Amino acid sequence: MNPFTPPRAHVADLQSPEGVAELNLFSHQGRIGRLRYLAYVTGASLLFQALVMGAAVAFGSPGFAMVVYFLALAVFLWFSVIVGIKRCHDLNISGWWSATMIVPVIGLIWTFAPGSKTANRFGPPPPPNSLGVKVLGCFLPVVFILGIVAAIALPAYKTYTDRARAAQAAGQR
Repeated sequence: MNPFTPPRAHVADLQSPEGVAELNLFSHQGRIGRLRYLAYVTGASLLFQALVMGAAVAFGSPGFAMVVYFLALAVFLWFSVIVGIKRCHDLNISGWWSATMIVPVIGLIWTFAPGSKTANRFGPPPPPNSLGVKVLGCFLPVVFILGIVAAIALPAYKTYTDRARAAQAAGQR
């Protein structure tokens, strides 16, 4: 034993916890990754839309449909704030920063910015994504890209068919 070596001690609060965190869907504690964030927000918005449309179709009364709409909107906004706080925790910033997610550019940055790979001050990393999370997380970007392609391709196709019909009609004369 060398008398000139620095002392060593096991300090439990400085050691990073092993494993991954447990997911608690309705708590602001913990962290979620970017794909899980996108999947949860997409799933919540689809559920919100289905609930509101179902209430509007099932109950002919507009007053009852409005009550269902505002109750569903309150739950959706509460869940979005909870998920936003967890996403901030994954980026190792305070949950209060989730208030700035209403700015579109900041919301996009937080959606695509990678979180901490190891434990940070808000806890251990989130668990790996399941197949359902991956499918739901990729659903919105795929629909978005297909919508843009359709918005460009359909008018171009209409113009093409109109010109083809006009050329065909001119050739028959």
